[in-house]
Amino acid sequence: MTWTMPPETAPQDRIWMAFPREGLALGETLAEREAGYAAWAAVANTIAGFEPVTMIVDPTEIARARRMLDPGIEIVGRVIDEFWLRDSGPTFVIAADGSLAAVDWIFNGWGAAEWASAANDRGLAQFIAGLAGVPVVSSLLVNEGGGLHVDGEGTVLLTETVQLDPGRNPHADKARVEAEMARTLGATRAIWLPRGLERDYETFGTRGHVDIVATFAAPGTILLHDQPDPGHPDHTVMRDIRSLLAEATDARGRRFDIIDLPAPETQRDAQGFVDWSYVNHLVVNGGVIACGFGEDRADARARDILSAAYPGRRVVTVDARELFARGGGIHCITQQQPKAGGAA
Repeated sequence: MTWTMPPETAPQDRIWMAFPREGLALGETLAEREAGYAAWAAVANTIAGFEPVTMIVDPTEIARARRMLDPGIEIVGRVIDEFWLRDSGPTFVIAADGSLAAVDWIFNGWGAAEWASAANDRGLAQFIAGLAGVPVVSSLLVNEGGGLHVDGEGTVLLTETVQLDPGRNPHADKARVEAEMARTLGATRAIWLPRGLERDYETFGTRGHVDIVATFAAPGTILLHDQPDPGHPDHTVMRDIRSLLAEATDARGRRFDIIDLPAPETQRDAQGFVDWSYVNHLVVNGGVIACGFGEDRADARARDILSAAYPGRRVVTVDARELFARGGGIHCITQQQPKAGGAA
């Protein structure tokens, strides 16, 4: 069986998410925890205006989830540890006959990070596949959904510090990873970025996820994070990545049209340089759920760029600062399930 991961612009059946549960990642104080719950709920409730949402909820949080979530959101109880479902859940793929399947990567808590828990998330991808009624495509690769982006035509963006991370895949090399991308996602051309954004290598980071760096708006078109301030360490990081992508070609031999998505003006928070990125948006049926950072001008500029990049979709901004304070953004907490029936 040959599988292909569709582009995120393909028609979707639903979005999968996981509701937060109490723990270090959510916050140490009551105020921090409440802000975290509210951030996840705001994203889910916004998506529900476009398409169905299924929320995996730890049994300890079901009552809270019912209070905070739109009544149209489906709640499914299951013990979980982490609530970044892009990473702990499956990646959906489609066969040539249009049937759907779910890739079950090995999730070990972002390279067995000291603070991460993953024991209760083993089997989560299989659980979700069962709920979706689709077969599982098993993989021996330690990987997360936030560590890749595809164009649906054979090209995949990867990061050397993720898939080749010794804490994830100590014996892997590029050839082995690329072979697995071809087998599971139908990707025949891998573009390796050397690293991710600076903040992503700190305590609660992923060590370089691509989904805050670059994404495909369409085959041949990349939306790229831009940090224009030379005083920010990501200025140099993104300059080098942009140079690499400018020389790269996709699976069909095309050069890329690169669209810059400038970062907001805020440079720092209490922990240091921020990695706030508008690249970490979610495409849904008829819309785009964009990260907002409380800066009217920058948020509006990002909406304009995203509206032009995704014609015919309504762009809605949701404040993502509380998400980024915990290590990710809107794309990181969501996972799209494409509609079955389309040719891969």
